[in-house]
Amino acid sequence: MPHDAAAPLGQHAQSLTDRRVQRGNIARLTIASALAGANSTVIYATGAIIGAMLAPDKALATLPISVFVVGMAACILPTGAIARRHGRRAAFLAGTACGILTGLLATLAVVIDSFWVFCLATFFGGAYAAVVASFRFAAADCVEPLWRPRALSIVMAGGVAAGVVGPQLVTHTMDLWPSHMFAATFIAQAAVAVLSGMVVAGVRLPPPTTDEQSGGRPLLVILRQRIFLIAVICGAASYMLMNFLMTAAPLAMRMCGHSQESANLGLQWHVIAMFAPSFFTGRLITRFGAGRVVAAGLLLTGLSAAIGLAGVDIPHFWLMLILLGLGWNFGFVGASAMVLECHRPEEKTRVQALNDFIVFGTMAIGSFSSGGLLSSHGWQVVLGVSFAPLLLAIVALALAARRPAKALAG
Repeated sequence: MPHDAAAPLGQHAQSLTDRRVQRGNIARLTIASALAGANSTVIYATGAIIGAMLAPDKALATLPISVFVVGMAACILPTGAIARRHGRRAAFLAGTACGILTGLLATLAVVIDSFWVFCLATFFGGAYAAVVASFRFAAADCVEPLWRPRALSIVMAGGVAAGVVGPQLVTHTMDLWPSHMFAATFIAQAAVAVLSGMVVAGVRLPPPTTDEQSGGRPLLVILRQRIFLIAVICGAASYMLMNFLMTAAPLAMRMCGHSQESANLGLQWHVIAMFAPSFFTGRLITRFGAGRVVAAGLLLTGLSAAIGLAGVDIPHFWLMLILLGLGWNFGFVGASAMVLECHRPEEKTRVQALNDFIVFGTMAIGSFSSGGLLSSHGWQVVLGVSFAPLLLAIVALALAARRPAKALAG
């Protein structure tokens, strides 16, 4: 065979190999996201209930979920540093260890009736969730720029399975240890974390480059980009409102006389609604632009709160949670796609970690205030307050739409 024909053939083989690796990485990250996502769902489904059982003061019932959010915010930047220095795979395995520790500590807390040990468990659960949140950006790193929104969206679609696995895990295990409700649930959650870790251990990503380890431009330069600020505001509002309302909803359903099974089922459909649109959100972003998708998400979130204000029957709660999930998906996935436009290749882990730190840090504020508002003022006030950050995000997005596209990158 002539030498000049061998090179294209070799390049074609290499291209096929690269595509197989990319598809394998995305498949593994999607499966791992589906399994690891059960961690968050289990904590959201049980956190306020266990908190009410163990807390020295009923006003602290939702504190474990707030601590979970604090764990996410506190561990985002360390997770980014591990990925930048040692590669994303090392960060993934560190997160798996936190997920296993979450289940073991939560089981211990329920057995010994320790509220503070349970809070420690949910902190590690937040650390695990922080690592799982980076799966979406790892998937985007695997492919060419044009396909990044779709890769990001596909991995987030793994949350559909998490929306089924988590609540069903709670429903079928919460009474297996009769003297310690939910203890068996967290043993099962630790086992699922082990399985997720086995899947994600096979992800093949290139090691961090010297330029990536150096970090690129100063963070203040990156922060001054208008598109980054808009992405952060919209992502933070979408995630904070989702967490703000979802944290209170299971306990509010119990306060309204509805069963735990009804709350579990409502949460299941909420999580499915959070992730099911991810099968096509990436295509919508490619076709209509991230800004329009984010706007649709914010409007759906507002409609969710309005449905909640209309009544406290089970259908109102379920429809509110479904719309809340849909709004979160469009708002958060769209904002995440905007973040991909804000950094150079060597800056990706720093910028992505900074975005998630701000988003989850803001979410912690909503999480801490949710329980207190519910206890002192009721479910209607919780829903009413949610319109303030929603309005802020809509105004920011509207102002951005009036500026020339070139200005947004500046």
